[in-house]
Amino acid sequence: MQPDLLSDAVALRLLDHLHTRSPLVHCLTNDVVTTFTANVLLALNASPAMVVDPDEAAQFSAVADALLINLGTLTHPQREAMRAAIHSARQHATPWTLDPVAVGALSLRTDFAHEIVALSPAAIRGNASEIRALAGESTGGRGVDTTDSVHDALNAAVALARQSGAVVAVTGEVDYITDGTHTLAVSGGDALMTRVVGTGCALSAVVAACCALPGDRLENVAGACWIMKRAGSQAMSSATGPGSFASAFLDALYGLHREVAA
Repeated sequence: MQPDLLSDAVALRLLDHLHTRSPLVHCLTNDVVTTFTANVLLALNASPAMVVDPDEAAQFSAVADALLINLGTLTHPQREAMRAAIHSARQHATPWTLDPVAVGALSLRTDFAHEIVALSPAAIRGNASEIRALAGESTGGRGVDTTDSVHDALNAAVALARQSGAVVAVTGEVDYITDGTHTLAVSGGDALMTRVVGTGCALSAVVAACCALPGDRLENVAGACWIMKRAGSQAMSSATGPGSFASAFLDALYGLHREVAA
């Protein structure tokens, strides 16, 4: 299927909804990216919360607007908290998003990812190797790094969307977002985004936030990708390396809402 390019007008409308509604996002994410993820959501006027105890995770998913499940530093206790949060989210119609970090190469996370994919995620966001592995086409990439191109993973993303019922975003040099029937493409960003820890994981948190918004879920997930790529492109104009890029990226996210009023 030939992807359509997401229009700026649709993405800016989503950005306005995100700022207006300020969704509360319950993030069960990995230890490496917690602070950066929270700062990205705050820069977009979303509200992050990291509630990790299994009992509290179940309680909090009942009141959150969205849930993020990120498998980056998965442990057995964290797995129990994630199960509890997902089951509570389903009971309370809270949309949840899966980031299958490094799935395919390691058995604990791979088995768990396959288990929870059956629990109706609203969205799945991963790199090409992760999406191919989750769809059963490969054994994954090199740790958290992809060894496949997004173009190679498009068919896997479509198949995974049809199998799971989720909107699947396979992200990289170009992002492809599919519901199994229609596919959107988002270009932009900058290669320096791959030199800052947490940009992909934070994208998944933004995807989760956008799944809580009204409108077409395919467009909402694609809009989340647009937001991150737009900020990455803008940040590069003032950055001189990864350190300054990270700060410039958060500033760019914070300033994006000005484009809505322009």
